[in-house]
Amino acid sequence: MTRPTARVLALLEILQAGGTRTAADLAERLEVDERTVRRYIEHLLDLDVPVRTERGRYGGYRLAPGYRMPPLMLTDDEALAVLLGLVVGQRSGLVTTSAEAAEAAIAKVRRVLPVALARRLDALLTTADFTEPAGLVASAQTRVLLTMAEAARDRQPVAIEYADRAGHRSERTVHPYGIVASSGRWYVAGADSISSDVRTFRLDRIQSARVLAGSFELPEGFDPAARLLTEVPYRHDVSVRVHGTLQQVRSRLPAAIATVEEIVPTTNGEWVRVRIRAERLDWVPALLASLDRPFVIEHPESLRDGVRRLANRLAAYADGVA
Repeated sequence: MTRPTARVLALLEILQAGGTRTAADLAERLEVDERTVRRYIEHLLDLDVPVRTERGRYGGYRLAPGYRMPPLMLTDDEALAVLLGLVVGQRSGLVTTSAEAAEAAIAKVRRVLPVALARRLDALLTTADFTEPAGLVASAQTRVLLTMAEAARDRQPVAIEYADRAGHRSERTVHPYGIVASSGRWYVAGADSISSDVRTFRLDRIQSARVLAGSFELPEGFDPAARLLTEVPYRHDVSVRVHGTLQQVRSRLPAAIATVEEIVPTTNGEWVRVRIRAERLDWVPALLASLDRPFVIEHPESLRDGVRRLANRLAAYADGVA
């Protein structure tokens, strides 16, 4: 925390916790001197934040009784954009700060949201899964997305109006087992009243969604992300042989991204086959490099060029070439 503005906001958060805080205590918490604390207090007063100064041996600073920061006034779309940006950045590794810092930021935004909106976003964050490490774009209508997420969390059926690829509309009831984000789209996986099968629906094709009375049971061991990877067509079907044991390779690859299977019989040591289905190949070379194990690309042929380009870039970086 290096910016004065960030420290002023941190000071306000400390004071909001209640009680009277001495200048020495605040200085230690903010990692500044007491003179700087007094300057930050003046900044809060300039913003009409009612900070009270208590004189005497046990004096210090406190907020006026009853003062609370107003709720964060965000629309559903704005709140979804903020929280998804934080969550996706954390899960994809794009956030360069610690995991604790990302969690703290998420908690702070969540804490000042209006209760109804916070409850709906909580449903999304507890039911959503991701099938790719980056490049996520939320394209579904916010209202439909949040409605389906709540229903998935609460195990309630949903009546939807759905348009298929050809534009044909149908009305059906879905038992939403889980929400998945993949290749820039949101999907819901669950039981379908028309086909009586478990299906995956694109949320941007759902014209309306209405939660119904009743409840359903989630099938034991059901994995919405794995279901999506086997059902939804992708542009690229990647197959790579990797030198290592099943446990060694699988521990480095999230199940939602890749499947790992043994090769029997094995020759020249232990090898496994990694299969990845992806809309884009640009992130796959870096994923393979992160395994730090010998590998042989079986297909597609275009992946070889991507690996070579990555190797050339790394070699240039090692030589100090930007």
